Amino acid sequence: MAMQIPADDGSDDAEPVIEMNTTPLIDVMLVLLVMLIITIPIQLHAVNMNMPTDAPADSTMPEIIELSLPATGDILWQDKTVDLPELENLMRKAAAATEQPVINVKPDRHAKYSTLVSVLSASRRTGLTKIAIDGNEQYDR
Repeated sequence: MAMQIPADDGSDDAEPVIEMNTTPLIDVMLVLLVMLIITIPIQLHAVNMNMPTDAPADSTMPEIIELSLPATGDILWQDKTVDLPELENLMRKAAAATEQPVINVKPDRHAKYSTLVSVLSASRRTGLTKIAIDGNEQYDR
């Protein structure tokens, strides 16, 4: 603590001005803060995992069936022209397989929308779940 006493100018009512010196207090607080930071244990950023040791299971790629829809309105199953009832029979056989094949539907840019809807409806009725529509990039232009 420091105390200032004003110079004696002859008046009797002079009071001492008291100020607290905060510099040592701040020094002590900073030292304590540094000590606290140093004593905190360092966290290791790692996740311990048990990795598999066996070889992966036999992962065979499913069969890929190309289903094209040209602008003529035909339906091509693996480059063979089929009608809608025959398509449903082929889809039922594919859905009954132990591992369903992936059906890649490739509609032409000028193909009828009703043909695509008929194909998708047939796949839903027959229980096919792995269907992909290829060639969407042709519509981005």
